[in-house]
Amino acid sequence: MDRRKFIAGTGGVAGILAASTAPAVHAQNANIRWRLASSFPKALDTLYGAAETFAKKVSELSGGRFVISTHAAGELMPAFGIVDGVQQGAVECAHTAPYYFYGKDPTFSIDCSVPFGLNARQMTSWMYEGNGLKLLREFYSNYGIVNFPCGNTGVQMGGWYRKEIKTLDDLKGLKMRISNLAGEVMTRMGVVPQSIPGGEIYQALEKGTIDAAEWVGPYDDLKLGFYKVAKNYYFPAWWEGGPQLSLYVSSKAYNELSSENKAIIECAAAYAHTDMLAKYDARNPAALKELVANGVKLNRIPKPLMDEAFKHTEAVYAELNAKNPQWRKVFADYNNFRRESNQWFRFAESAYDSYMQGVKL
Repeated sequence: MDRRKFIAGTGGVAGILAASTAPAVHAQNANIRWRLASSFPKALDTLYGAAETFAKKVSELSGGRFVISTHAAGELMPAFGIVDGVQQGAVECAHTAPYYFYGKDPTFSIDCSVPFGLNARQMTSWMYEGNGLKLLREFYSNYGIVNFPCGNTGVQMGGWYRKEIKTLDDLKGLKMRISNLAGEVMTRMGVVPQSIPGGEIYQALEKGTIDAAEWVGPYDDLKLGFYKVAKNYYFPAWWEGGPQLSLYVSSKAYNELSSENKAIIECAAAYAHTDMLAKYDARNPAALKELVANGVKLNRIPKPLMDEAFKHTEAVYAELNAKNPQWRKVFADYNNFRRESNQWFRFAESAYDSYMQGVKL
């Protein structure tokens, strides 16, 4: 995924549409109408679909008294205008991948995915049982936002390449569609990052405007047809070990809700969070088989390149720690959790997975 726009769009939204007879706090049985702005187009049914799943569950849990309409990128505001939209009260909530707002503050990225970061299970654990949610809520309070985990893709694939990548020299001068923290690390490895909207990647690869591109994984990549113009499919995306999507709720709108409706928001977001990962895990296997049947060559990123990327990643983190107090505070806890979690995962989880993936069933 990329921080540039999936779909071009212009802003302009009406004010909050909640209807209530209560002067300050919504009565428990009042009808509430909210709008949700997504950073994704409707064509990405797993990504945009999480917002629809969330809204449907809110309606079900409230007996139809709390209704949230969902709007794709560009309908109410640009895909990457949603933080401003929530802050300004143009919409009550939004659904997005937080690392899109790396330009506002790199700390946003920790709420989604950072190079060599937590996998999906670890991220959920840090958020709910570690200090993740607490620390990020403190960070988001600066933006008038209350955040909720609301989806995860699981570890993503490492991208599509027109030629094989075997050594560091093969990356020199490579024009690749990638950005954010991963783009910063790739730049230090000789890659020339390109920011291209999702809908334009295929054309750019076909024309040779770029040499490589990263997106999500088999299910989404198959839809976009990348295999037709770039046959080398690499794994894993060391920059996206478990990208988490988030629900952003306006602090003002949230504080006007009853305790019951606040609980409904929390439960519906948690449901959508689990649902998205389940869909990707269920749909990616068949999509990968279809890609291979179409002549795609699966390649693991060579360990020397992973090691080089890790070295540069640590340097980037050291620089951010030195100059960004917000990043330093959140990342320190995140990094400690990463260290402890990986020590555990390498025993039970990794050993079990390694065996099961090596046997014939």
